[in-house]
Amino acid sequence: MAKAQGIALTIGLNAVDPKHYQGWDGKLTACEADAEDMAAIASSKGFAVTSLLTKAATRAKVVDAITKAAKTLKKGDIFMISYSGHGGTLPDLNNDEPDGQDETWCLFDGELVDDELYALYSKFAAGVRVLVFSDSCHSGTVTRDAYYYGTSRSGALGGEVKYRAMPSDVAMRTYRANREFYDKILKAKTAKDAQPEAKASILLISGCQDNQLSQDGTFNGLFTGQLLKVWKNGLFKGNYVTFHKGIVKRMPPDQTPNLFRAGVPDTTFEKQKPFTV
Repeated sequence: MAKAQGIALTIGLNAVDPKHYQGWDGKLTACEADAEDMAAIASSKGFAVTSLLTKAATRAKVVDAITKAAKTLKKGDIFMISYSGHGGTLPDLNNDEPDGQDETWCLFDGELVDDELYALYSKFAAGVRVLVFSDSCHSGTVTRDAYYYGTSRSGALGGEVKYRAMPSDVAMRTYRANREFYDKILKAKTAKDAQPEAKASILLISGCQDNQLSQDGTFNGLFTGQLLKVWKNGLFKGNYVTFHKGIVKRMPPDQTPNLFRAGVPDTTFEKQKPFTV
């Protein structure tokens, strides 16, 4: 039996292009560090790793990297993707979101819509394991129920807490300025059914619930920082379910990481030690 193959894509954006986002640069501190640390874990476990940081994290490069992985990987293989950056929203135009909004990842030159992500995941062969980490706001399913509280507030111990959320006024301006481009994506009927059509087994561990915000930080995002502590440089003993629970225990009540399943259920995948190729 051939040895399983692992491919990883880690994405981290400490800023976005103001030209697309109507003057907003979306500056953050620790997203590139998150991507580098997730890449280090993946590399240590035998994944072939690609990292896309800030200006390199364009829509085209992310789509191309996922598409190439989907063409390469076969049953029993694994694809890991991690995203650290702003979460955004666009109006749901194909009626597949109960709250009327599509969730997005704010890539450098434009937003990548949740419908597009699931369409990309549906390209993977049956039996492929797809592992997703999203350290961004409203990332519980990277699909729905997103709303905006504000980009920062005072922390309980003092100092500013900065969130990885695209402000609602920026979301509106960006959409209206690029409506023709986004409407083609948002109205696509094929995207609506992409998730049920996924033949791979998709496991998402997110930075927060759909209706919560993810904190940025000095050295890592809050979620990624706690993930690293639970992982303990590979000393963690357990499976994905206990890994998720271990992270949740370390998080504040207003930011609760989610464990979300999509595609074809695979209990064997869930019972593996995290990052197993």
